[in-house]
Amino acid sequence: MTHTAAAVLAATTAELSPDPARNAFVAEVEQGTARQIAISTLTLEQRHVIPSDRRAFAHLAERAAALGAPASAAFFATLAEGERTAADHLAPLAAACGLDAAAIDAYEPLPGCQAYPSYVARLALTGHPAEVVLALSANFAAWGDSCARIGHGLRGHYGYDDDSCAFFDFFAAPAPALAEQAEAAVQEGLDGVDGLDVSAACRSGRLLQSYERLFWDTLAGLA
Repeated sequence: MTHTAAAVLAATTAELSPDPARNAFVAEVEQGTARQIAISTLTLEQRHVIPSDRRAFAHLAERAAALGAPASAAFFATLAEGERTAADHLAPLAAACGLDAAAIDAYEPLPGCQAYPSYVARLALTGHPAEVVLALSANFAAWGDSCARIGHGLRGHYGYDDDSCAFFDFFAAPAPALAEQAEAAVQEGLDGVDGLDVSAACRSGRLLQSYERLFWDTLAGLA
């Protein structure tokens, strides 16, 4: 049976989609019951997650190009540039959290929050480019939804303005151009000599979702 990239992406995203009701931290921010320390911790953790992911995506772009997978390389290059933009949005978020340079420098990252970027780095080293595209695309849908809910909660209950919520708005916004790049990359994998191992991509996607759930659960323990 022939599968199109669009169908594979849709099926994988549906299969890996987590239950939003299980995300206690995001629900608490939405309801205005999360403690400020948990929101500040999220911000501090992202100061470590973002540069790690940016380097991982840049490495994936280089690997994909070297392997003759230009569509995958373009997708990862876009992700790397996106992480650069996201990093720029962290400063106003940190300011809204009342975090100064001393607090930022003194912060020690939590293992439960850093498992996700660590696994992304592993995929950057060993993952098949098109399979990583598929796994990440499924994960990004859930991440974007969580960011949208957090941005709404911070505005409604914590008095955060548009500048301080720009980090979450960036990831929550639709990205049709990136979606087109993902489809092209997955199709490139399907059409390749070795094909695309959807089962392997789903395995990686399940691990990504599990590590992201660990990220949120770790913050929920502080909320």
